[in-house]
Parts: sequence; structure tokens; C-alpha cells
Amino acid sequence: MIGIGTIINSVAIVIGGFVGIVLKKMFSLNMQDGLKKACGISVMFIAIAGAMEGMLKITGGVLVAEESMLVVLCMTLGTFIGEVIGIDKIFENFGIWLKDKTGNKNDSSFINAFVTASFTVCIGAMAIVGAIEDGLRGDFSILAVKSILDFIIIAVLASSLGKGAIYSAVPVFVLEGLITLLAKFISPLMTEMAINYIGLVGSILIFCVGINLIWDNKIKIANMLPSLILAVTFAYFKFN
Repeated sequence: MIGIGTIINSVAIVIGGFVGIVLKKMFSLNMQDGLKKACGISVMFIAIAGAMEGMLKITGGVLVAEESMLVVLCMTLGTFIGEVIGIDKIFENFGIWLKDKTGNKNDSSFINAFVTASFTVCIGAMAIVGAIEDGLRGDFSILAVKSILDFIIIAVLASSLGKGAIYSAVPVFVLEGLITLLAKFISPLMTEMAINYIGLVGSILIFCVGINLIWDNKIKIANMLPSLILAVTFAYFKFN
């Protein structure tokens, strides 16, 4: 049955969120702030590892950095496109709508928790590759592994940011569900290089999530999302 991976991932996020909310009640404000910063630092180092894996190569026994031009082009052009479209505002408005519809009008931290958690669990190659595998072969193993990771991440984010993190299950369900349904059309575009480029650029965006966790939303990550589409496009070119 295709789509079961998306369901598992979404349910894991919801359960992780509720676990986090229960833990939140046990923590003082200082501890919640400490957890948020610890999560931010962890996310940043995970992102650094992913980015370095995509950029650092050993050539002739020497460690060299590659794909620098790719990163510059994807991030600058992608952010320019995102700023013109105003993706951050669109995402924020959706968060406001979701906040009202779920009866959380008085929760001042809802939108920040929702947006931060959504970017943390949506951006990355695992979501795309896992959904494609699920759609083509009914193999949800990648999404199952991602579900375990997301459960832990959302539990921590919910305990430090609030219950808005639970609703990150919505964009995950929509994103992975659409990719699963359209897997036959998307799969030919997802060459090995395209997946590597998505992993690289996605890791940089996740690093920005870590920055926002520590320094409170200094970067409009939503406006950088077109960078992921450009990463797939540039996979058909060679950058050094």
C-alpha cells in the first residue's frame, strides 16, 4: 500500500509533539530556553555534517571543497525568487489561519513553533527520496527511519517552543503525500546528483533553522525554499 510511509511519519510527529507538551509542563522557563538552544546547536551540527558531506572531497589524497558556486547560485537566486514571491508571508499567513482554526488564538508562540518545526522536518533529501520510494515500490523504510528522527526532534521542539510544533505534521503530510502520488513523474528528475544537491542545499537551510532556534527568527527561511528547486535544476550542470 503506497502512502503508508507518509502516514507513519505524520503520526510520529503528532505523538512526538504530545510527548514534548507533557514534558514541557515539567520544565521551568529557563530549562525550556536551554533545551531550545541545545536543539538549535544540535540541528546546526547535523546540518554542517550534511553540507560538508556534499562539499568536501578527497582528490589525490588532498581534501578539497567543491560545489561552492552551486551553493552561491542556489542560495542567492533562490532567496531572490522567494523574496519576490513573498513565501515567508504566505507561510506565516497559513500559520495564522491554522492557529485560529485549531483554537490556539491565545498561543503567542504557536506560529514560531509551527514554522520552525515544519522547516526542520520538511527540508531534506530523506523526505523526497523516501516518498518517491514509497510511491514507486511501496517501500516506506526511508520514511520509517525519518519518522524516528522526527519523533525525537518534534518532542524536543514542542517541549521548548510549544504545541505549534505538533502541526508540522500538516506540511509533512501534504509534501510527502504529493511526492508519493507524483512519484512516477518526479522520479526521472531525481538523479543521484540531484539528490546530492538537494541534500547539500537542504542542509544549509536546516543550518539556518538552528540559527533561528538560538537567535529567535533572524532568517526568513521560507523565502529560501526556491533554492531546493534550483538545486535540482543545476544538477544537470557541473559546478566546481
